[in-house]
Amino acid sequence: MLKDRKLIVVVVEAALEQRLSKDILSQGAKGFTITHANGLGPRNQRAGDLEGGNIRLETVVPEETSMKILELLKTSYFPHYACSAWVSDVQILREDRY
Repeated sequence: MLKDRKLIVVVVEAALEQRLSKDILSQGAKGFTITHANGLGPRNQRAGDLEGGNIRLETVVPEETSMKILELLKTSYFPHYACSAWVSDVQILREDRY
């Protein structure tokens, strides 16, 4: 009844919301949730602080899709932006939605 999936959470500068949203979908995610986020990290401040702070994007995907998204973040976001991400194992109902 329950199916295994990966929950990917990305915290990034709010100025990157549209770009990240498109990139996540292009890697196979069927959807995501975005909320505004506040906090303090190792860089303490980033350019996005002047443009609206941070967002937290969450998406639930199959493991294969999670690997594609993580590779995208590693190559296109981490070297250039204040960005954090983590992955958790989750179980879902309604497999067709994820």
